Amino acid sequence: MVRRARKNRLRAWPLRTLLSVVALSALAACGNDEPAADTSEYPPIPVLDTAQRMASDRKWSGVFDVVEKRCVVCHGCYDAPCQLKLSSADGLLRGASKERVYDPSRLNDAPLTRLGIDATTQAGWQKLGFYPVMKNAAAPEAYPSIISGLLDLGRANPPPANEALPDDVSLDLHRKLSCPAPDELDGYAAGHPHGGMPYGTAPLSDSEYRLLSDWATSGAPLPSAKTDVPEEVSLRVDAVETFLNGEDNRSRLVARYIYEHLFLAHLHIENDTPDRFFRLIRSRTPPGTAADEIATRRPFDDPGEKPFYYRIVPIDGTILHKEHVVYEIGPERIGRYRSLFLSGDWDVEALPPYSAAAGGDPFSTFSAMPAEGRYRFLLDDALFFVRSFIRGPVCYGQVAVDVIEDRFWVSFLDPSADLSVTEPSYLREAAPLLELPVAHAEGGLEDRLAGFLASGPVEYLRFRDRRYRAAPSYAEGPAYSDIWDGDGSNPDAHLTVFRNFDNASVVTGFVGAVPETAWVIDYPLFERIYYDLVAGFDVFGSIEHQLTTRFYMDNLRREGETIFLSFLPPEVRAPLHDSWYRGPLAELVDRWKEQPVDTSTPTAIDFKTDDPKTEFLLSLLTRGPRLWPTADPINRCSGAQCADPDTPPGRLRAIASRKGAWVKYLPDIAVLVVETPDTPLIFTLAHDKAHSNVAFLFREAYRREPQDDRLTIVPGQFASYPNFYFRITETELPAFLADLVSVADQDGYMRFVGQYGVRRASPGFWASVDRVQAAMNSENPLQAGLLDLNRYKDPRSDDRIE
Repeated sequence: MVRRARKNRLRAWPLRTLLSVVALSALAACGNDEPAADTSEYPPIPVLDTAQRMASDRKWSGVFDVVEKRCVVCHGCYDAPCQLKLSSADGLLRGASKERVYDPSRLNDAPLTRLGIDATTQAGWQKLGFYPVMKNAAAPEAYPSIISGLLDLGRANPPPANEALPDDVSLDLHRKLSCPAPDELDGYAAGHPHGGMPYGTAPLSDSEYRLLSDWATSGAPLPSAKTDVPEEVSLRVDAVETFLNGEDNRSRLVARYIYEHLFLAHLHIENDTPDRFFRLIRSRTPPGTAADEIATRRPFDDPGEKPFYYRIVPIDGTILHKEHVVYEIGPERIGRYRSLFLSGDWDVEALPPYSAAAGGDPFSTFSAMPAEGRYRFLLDDALFFVRSFIRGPVCYGQVAVDVIEDRFWVSFLDPSADLSVTEPSYLREAAPLLELPVAHAEGGLEDRLAGFLASGPVEYLRFRDRRYRAAPSYAEGPAYSDIWDGDGSNPDAHLTVFRNFDNASVVTGFVGAVPETAWVIDYPLFERIYYDLVAGFDVFGSIEHQLTTRFYMDNLRREGETIFLSFLPPEVRAPLHDSWYRGPLAELVDRWKEQPVDTSTPTAIDFKTDDPKTEFLLSLLTRGPRLWPTADPINRCSGAQCADPDTPPGRLRAIASRKGAWVKYLPDIAVLVVETPDTPLIFTLAHDKAHSNVAFLFREAYRREPQDDRLTIVPGQFASYPNFYFRITETELPAFLADLVSVADQDGYMRFVGQYGVRRASPGFWASVDRVQAAMNSENPLQAGLLDLNRYKDPRSDDRIE
């Protein structure tokens, strides 16, 4: 025991040291941009009564649409400059702050500033350091309107048309933000002549500027986007609330499980219109009364000693694509819940406590519930849950997503083949090895590290390996039938994940050429990824929390890859794994964080080709009722499977899934708009960046292998953060393709951008933004949301290409 403890301390030492170095480096490099503003001096903004509010909304009815299309596109998510979120009237009332949500120097958790949750009045927000940005209609001389002043500044100093932005206009997400308070506005304008609004883009049209300027000067609130909820929708909401507030212990445990998995969901009520969404909260007040949300840092934190109730409340304001994770709910879903959770013979003697320890150990917390029901609950909406890993309020996600490849395919172990589902003792014995770092949030650093160094994922993989080796059902190894086929009707069974540097996207089916890596996810892995990246993740958490989340996710990625490898012939597993983790440091981390690749247990699949990885993955698409196309007509096809060569999709095959020196110059996500005589065709050009490995958090440029970069072309726009638009006519497409593959250096790329690109300062910038947004809205109104322009690039001749 002494030797083992010493070994564990030695294994923990490198990560402890790394965390300390990272924290000190962050402190040296960053910090608060400016001293906090004194917010005690601002008189209260008057609250309008119903009649006054209706009159104001009528007078300024056109404002909301302009604010949404020209302001919310940069001021919508947690990374909005100065925390100024203009997606709702509440965000405008809250105002701005000098504090960052994303602060890499933060050694302690930050105060929560979640809109609509952590404060609801101007006075409450001022206590948290926010200050007003609109003129006070009741005291117009008290302070100037920041929004009005910045609109005027932008109008007076627009960027030169069709050129790179001035040098003093930085688009770096980590740039120093000034965030002037009302009494600092004049000084800001003098020191930042190009810092007006809209920041770093083409100017507003005359009519847009006049409307916004008049509204901002008036001090009127942002017109409300609320609509009345029809009676039939209210009845379905009532049915869901009634189900979730059942009084027996089984119902209460099931409701808690559902809430912890849906607290970030945009709930769409069955058979409702595609433009109305709700969210699930814990309220101090029962159904039938006004909801009073209980604000906690995480969904498994204690809601207090008094009774609470699950409530479904409307979402007010703009729907942002980055936050839009849609979940259908209503009477049909309630029937499914009853089938999954309440039809069996199980009981709950005592309800588990609320705590970080309980949230970090969901397998023990919900052990009374049937494991198969929990797994099928996740599989029913696999796209939603994988999307929740990626979307939601985590607007800057490099810490999480740099742990994954730029594109990979995901499948799931069938419940009938998952020992954690079929063998009751499995999760009971494995639970101590499945704790997440958040389970020790209140302990010391070594306690949190122990969860994934001494007794965590590596030890669990050994446990899993022993159990599957000993299982009679796996005597001949895993087979095709062990991969979930969507039960013959669910297309979520196979997914493609795209990593776009500091954010990611997921779509159904296998998109693009066969990727370098793939995952197979079972129930323990699915649940832990969710609790690591969603339920247990705190965007306001300290640097230590951010890093332990990332390091644990690194282990979970390896676990998904390991399960995938188990389906392949034993002799190809180690070479394939080694090709994913090249470099001496990566090999060292392998010995630290992984058990050796299994090269002895058999596979039950009789492979017919000398490329078993490709054979296995593509064979998955041919099973059952063919829920997925077996080929990708642009990126992966042959003969009649391919797009017609005389159409834009067919012509784009010339650059799809191809390597070339030109690929590295493209941004992570480019959008190509091809104007046709009928309607524009939209394509996403996803840059698949090659790496020697993704085993490290820092120095990505040193692991890049740009000579192996490829381009995956997807019809439509699926990513939340477009990086650049190219806009051409259909007749220009051949020249566009020829010129693109001819790009050999940055100067060549700048000429290409000048010919076909839509710069931030292009006169047609906003028209292109509107065109792409309208196409997304019409293609799938239920899933559409406002795209975010914070990561829209401004290509320059001195850009560093990695």
